[in-house]
Amino acid sequence: MADRPRYDAGRGSALTWILTMAHRRAIDRIRSSQASRDRDTREGIRDYRPEYDSVAEAVETSIEHARVTKALARLTELQRQAVTLAYYGGYSHSEVAALLNIPIGTVKTRLRDGMIRLRDELGVTS
Repeated sequence: MADRPRYDAGRGSALTWILTMAHRRAIDRIRSSQASRDRDTREGIRDYRPEYDSVAEAVETSIEHARVTKALARLTELQRQAVTLAYYGGYSHSEVAALLNIPIGTVKTRLRDGMIRLRDELGVTS
């Protein structure tokens, strides 16, 4: 109890002291409530585990892989080379051009044509 604030008439009126104490108490409660909400939110997010069906995900991935592989097989060899290097190999257009020893414009054309053909083969609409 030694650290409790005490009224000092020399510092102001009793009403001012009471209002200051009430104001401080209100701020403490608001901060405490906000901290509690923040803690609950952090805990809730950490504990949230969305429902996940790994078997269904694996089957869907396998089916999609088969579709893309089949669609890639329908590209011309030149388109397939460019698409594979750029999208599976991670090479830039200029790197693909250097690897295939062709102009960058040709790479872009093969990629564009290959992607259009893949889109059509996979039935993707824009």
